Amino acid sequence: MSFLTVFITSIFFLNFIFASIVVFFERRNPSSTWAWLLVLFFIPLLGFVLYLTLGQNLKRKKLFVWEDLKKIGLDDLIQKQKNTLKNQQYHPLSKELEKYRDMMYLFLSNNHALITNDNKLDIFTDGKEKFHALFKDIEAAKHHIHLQYYIFRDDQLGTKLIDLLTKKAKEGVEVKVLYDEMGSRRIKKRAFNKLKKAGGYVEIFFPSKIPLVNLRINFRNHRKIVVIDGKIAYLGGFNVGDEYLGLVKKFGYWRDTHLRIEGTAVHAAQIRFILDWNQASDRNDIYYDPKYFPNITQKGKIPIQVVTSGPDSQYEHIKNGYIKMISLAKKSIYIQTPYFIPDNSILDALRIAVLSGVEVNIMIPNKPDHLFVYWATLSYIGELLEAGANVYIYDNGFIHAKMIVVDDLAASIGTANIDVRSFQLNFEVNAFIYDSQTAKRLVHIFEQDIKKSRRLTYDQYLQRPLIIRFKESISRLLSPIL
Repeated sequence: MSFLTVFITSIFFLNFIFASIVVFFERRNPSSTWAWLLVLFFIPLLGFVLYLTLGQNLKRKKLFVWEDLKKIGLDDLIQKQKNTLKNQQYHPLSKELEKYRDMMYLFLSNNHALITNDNKLDIFTDGKEKFHALFKDIEAAKHHIHLQYYIFRDDQLGTKLIDLLTKKAKEGVEVKVLYDEMGSRRIKKRAFNKLKKAGGYVEIFFPSKIPLVNLRINFRNHRKIVVIDGKIAYLGGFNVGDEYLGLVKKFGYWRDTHLRIEGTAVHAAQIRFILDWNQASDRNDIYYDPKYFPNITQKGKIPIQVVTSGPDSQYEHIKNGYIKMISLAKKSIYIQTPYFIPDNSILDALRIAVLSGVEVNIMIPNKPDHLFVYWATLSYIGELLEAGANVYIYDNGFIHAKMIVVDDLAASIGTANIDVRSFQLNFEVNAFIYDSQTAKRLVHIFEQDIKKSRRLTYDQYLQRPLIIRFKESISRLLSPIL
């Protein structure tokens, strides 16, 4: 028997083994299973490598542990709120919000997402305004600055931020920076040398154990969180890089949505940062200090739940929240997302909403930053256009906002796109907001964006070229693993 025959036989045998693992042991959803089977059988040798790199399952691993969590008394607060919700004793600020009681309980019981009622929000849609406010708050920090981004570049904006963080570290402020290795793959570690020398700390989420090889590259910490002195938090879509200021020609103006939060919801953002930091840290874990969770005087009256999700979770918490919001809609749904690759549950929920007479409005970019993802987006958009949804193509640069608003009552802003990657593979964080004034502000922002967009009709969609249809079909086939 020749070497080539043995080699080919071995490849097909290994294909069979890997296919068996995918089908019988991993318990993936059927669409993801078929996508992996296609990869394994049509590109067998490369498929092995792709499966080892991209096909891991983290649901059986406990990644985030903070022994001091009990000192905050979070479990007792969660149980108390669950009891008040169950016993009909918790009353939101308006009767209109009563229908979200079950949704609040969903997050409480499955995600430990405390309901906080004393929050004040600032909404940023422009990168220059967001970073101006962030730099101002960092400059005023007295005790600590906890900063986490998916993408951190050492360009003009990134260098300016590092310089400011270095200055604060020299002043004795605790500075901790966490970034994702895949998202920030272009940054050089030496970019943080001056910050470290000044006493700051920098950690990498899921770093490579072997140079140029990272078997966890498919799992990315997509969260963007900044907590300052335990009193101010930032959360949303902007990363750190010149493109987020609209300075990169490829994208033009960068349209995103980000929150500045004051109130007890800041404590929830702090807990999430600490859990992520301690997972990444080898020697510089964060231990409980009351200064991380100071008493907060009431800043506003906006109820918020900070909800997180990731591939380590049994349930897809943020996706479940989206489905719950969509199912509760009676009048209108507004969605802005750069990537629209829903699974069947989200797609069916939106289709049912449209067919039930709910006005569904979706805004997506006019240009891709990931081609396969963009073509898959167009494929799914077609189904909702056929059902009667309103679809807008944002033409004023690139829209990266992750927003959903329902009935001018409830909203979600955060890092999770409406795609399989955000629901199943990325570590994400969203603020679910129960406040009609905030919801109406976000709808107004959407309506202003319509003026810089063009409406895509179903007739126009049907006239797309054959080559685009082919690209859509291939991309949709691979969408469960994009």
